[in-house]
Amino acid sequence: MVLTSSLAAPSARAEEMTGTWLTAQGEAHIKLAKCSGKMCATIVWIKSPVDDKNPDPAKRGRKIMGMRIFAMDQDPSGAWTGPIYNADDGMTYKGRLSPRGDNELEVQGCTDNNLCGSEVWTRVKDEVPAAQTQNKK
Repeated sequence: MVLTSSLAAPSARAEEMTGTWLTAQGEAHIKLAKCSGKMCATIVWIKSPVDDKNPDPAKRGRKIMGMRIFAMDQDPSGAWTGPIYNADDGMTYKGRLSPRGDNELEVQGCTDNNLCGSEVWTRVKDEVPAAQTQNKK
């Protein structure tokens, strides 16, 4: 991730962000949906189906397909913010979602020291075929 400063996000209506998104490296599809007033994200397809990069050895073998990686609240500015789990390193960060038009979503994660990184996810037009959701390792 590239280090960036915190950016103000434009107001983001939930219906504009719901759907399936491809991560920047093309390694996962993340489904965004409303859940109890929050914006929730669940892994629906991923190249590496286990949490093998988690710093906690007890969690390294757990399956991450179907894992909820965030449930964010909308703040007064309209941005969606809250903890976000990063399967690339097994860490949880302070997250923020910023839509960039209809088909791009900037996803930012910050450490407690306010060092931030972000990446742009792109909207997936079609749902993932069921055969692709079954990963083997």
